[in-house]
Amino acid sequence: MSRVRRSLVALCGVSVLVTGCAGASEIGGVPEPVPLRPQPGGSIPTGPDDDSFTVLATGDVLIHPPLTDQAIADGDGGRDFADLFEGVRPAVESADLSICHLEVPLAGSGGPFEGYPTFSAPPEVATALAETGYDTCTTASNHTFDQGPEGVKTTLDLLDAAGIGHTGSARTEQESEEPLVREVAGVRVGQVSFTFGFNRATEVPEPWMSNEIDVAAILEAARAAREAGAEVVIASLHWGNENQSAPTAFQRDVAEQLLEDPAVDLIVGHHAHVVQPFEKINGKWVAYGLGNQVARHETPRGTTEEGVMARFRFVKDKDGWTVDQAEYLPTLVDLGPPIRLRDLTVDTEVAAGRRTQALNRTDAAVTALGAAEEGLTRPGG
Repeated sequence: MSRVRRSLVALCGVSVLVTGCAGASEIGGVPEPVPLRPQPGGSIPTGPDDDSFTVLATGDVLIHPPLTDQAIADGDGGRDFADLFEGVRPAVESADLSICHLEVPLAGSGGPFEGYPTFSAPPEVATALAETGYDTCTTASNHTFDQGPEGVKTTLDLLDAAGIGHTGSARTEQESEEPLVREVAGVRVGQVSFTFGFNRATEVPEPWMSNEIDVAAILEAARAAREAGAEVVIASLHWGNENQSAPTAFQRDVAEQLLEDPAVDLIVGHHAHVVQPFEKINGKWVAYGLGNQVARHETPRGTTEEGVMARFRFVKDKDGWTVDQAEYLPTLVDLGPPIRLRDLTVDTEVAAGRRTQALNRTDAAVTALGAAEEGLTRPGG
C-alpha cells in the first residue's frame, strides 16, 4: 500500500461512510493503491521489470477486549490499533498484495464492543489494517453473523471507508455475485473466501450473505473470478479444528480437490488459532492454517500467540502464473505490556528464549508435511 493511500485513510477515517473524501475515487471513496515491491534486502528479490508479483497472507484478526483496552491506551483515550500492528507493517506494505482475515464483525464508533462468544470490534480496526498496508480482507468465518446482518453491513461499510477490498460476506445478493478481482503489479488477481460454518447458524438471514465451504461452490466462485478477468485466483478458507496443528482429513481432501482444478492457484487457511502445515499439491501451495495474526485469548496457550505470514512470489511461464518461491514469516503476539505483534524474522525485542521457542514450534508445524523439501523457506534461516 502506498504512503499516499495510507495518509488519505488516516485523514478520512470512518467519516468516509457519511461524507466521502474530496478527490477520492474507485473503491470505497479511496484511490486505488499503488503496489509496492518488496524492499531491498528482502528474501524475495523483485525489480520493476520482473514479470512477477508477491502475495502475503496472514491469519485471524481476532479482537478480544484486552486488545481494545491496549488501543485505548495507545490512543491516549481514543482507540488506535496501529501500534499493535506496527511490527509487521514493513512486511505487509512491501508485498504487491497483502491479504488479512478479519474474523470478527466491526461496530460503529459507539459500539457495543464485545468479545467471545459473540464478537463486535471497534471501527478503528479497519483504519489500522489499512495503515498497516493491507489491500484486502476476507470476511467469511464462523463469527460473520455474530452481530446479525447489521454487523455484516457495518463491517463492509467500514472496510470500504478504509479503502480495503473484501470478499466472503455481502450486503446484497448482487454484491455476493460480484467477484473480488484486483490489479496487482499489472496482473489481475481474484480472491474467494469461504467458511466451514457459522456459530449462529440458525440466524443466518440469507444464504448469499456469506459463503460456506463446498468444493463445487468454491470452484464456481473461482471460475466466476476467471470470467471477470482474473489470471490468478486465491482461495481463503476458514476451517480446521481449533488448537490442532494437524490439518483434518476434510481440509486435506478439500485442498486436493481444489488444487487439481485449474481454477484455483493458491489456498490460505485460518480458524484453528494455531499454526498448521504448508503443503504442495499438484504443483500448487496450500497453507492450511496461519494461526492468529492478533488475539488475546482469556487463557493464552503460547501456541495461540504464534502465527505466520505466508509470502508467495508468482512468476509467469509458458503455462501461466505459478509460485516459484514460498516463504513463511513467524509472528508472535507479545503480551507485554504493551501488547504488540512481532515479526520474528526481524524483531530483536522478544526475549531470546521465547523467540527460540516460537520459531522452533512454528518451524516444526509448517514443515510437518514435507514443505521444506518442496522449497518452503523462512527468511533469516
